[in-house]
Amino acid sequence: MGKKKTATILFIGDVVGKPGVQIVSHLLKGLRTKHSVDLVICNGENTHNGKGMNKEALHQLREAGVDVFTGGNHTWNNFNFFETLKTDPSVIRPLNYPRGVYGKGMGIFSMGEGLGEIGIINLQGRTFMSSIDCPFRTADWAIKQMKDKVTCIFVDMHAEATAEKIALGWYLDGRVSAVLGTHTHVQTADERILPKGTGYCSDVGMTGPFESVIGMQIKAATDRFLYQTPHKYECAENDVHLSAVLLTLDTETGRTTGISRVFYPDFNRGETLTNEK
Repeated sequence: MGKKKTATILFIGDVVGKPGVQIVSHLLKGLRTKHSVDLVICNGENTHNGKGMNKEALHQLREAGVDVFTGGNHTWNNFNFFETLKTDPSVIRPLNYPRGVYGKGMGIFSMGEGLGEIGIINLQGRTFMSSIDCPFRTADWAIKQMKDKVTCIFVDMHAEATAEKIALGWYLDGRVSAVLGTHTHVQTADERILPKGTGYCSDVGMTGPFESVIGMQIKAATDRFLYQTPHKYECAENDVHLSAVLLTLDTETGRTTGISRVFYPDFNRGETLTNEK
């Protein structure tokens, strides 16, 4: 069988706690079938009670059909996950952390029979976040390592500032297949294909409970703002939605040929999914 010319990639935005894991488990099989998805990537840095990652959530998401997991600044919040970061090839974390940090920041993965492989790079922004290595120069280095091995390259840019994400998208236009943003937990309506063929969206959004403040129980979150003091992070549970971006890639050129947002259930349909205890 010859190499197929197009690949369909589904990238699921920040999966938050058990509610996020459960809705992925509930919906992903149907989404894979409906859209003929070849590879599923998800940002899993908040799967462990809303902050961090754990093996149980990883297992559930993998059983649901997730192939590759990316992370962010909360990747290391659960100390018990460090060994998995060291040993599991399907889990990557932001590449531009200092040398010696647990885990790897990029990898090459199969897109399925006849589709070849895709390089996946996880980066983290620095604006309003930790002052780590430059994501732009780190991307240059990573692309150089991959360019002779793969045609398609996907980037998860985990960042606070929209401008930093947009700047990276333009900086990498034509050199990677897609730059999709995570971290803010609010899906943006700016999905597009840049002039040289790179698919872009500032933030894929949150997969988790929307009766919340970006996944956190409302009272604890509002008390942080009212009193300007720390309050325990507690993951919310209700009004659960799945946020994702669907990409169609030309496997011969590495360009994105189609991009669309996924958000289910839609707010205005009056449907809600409540976490099952």
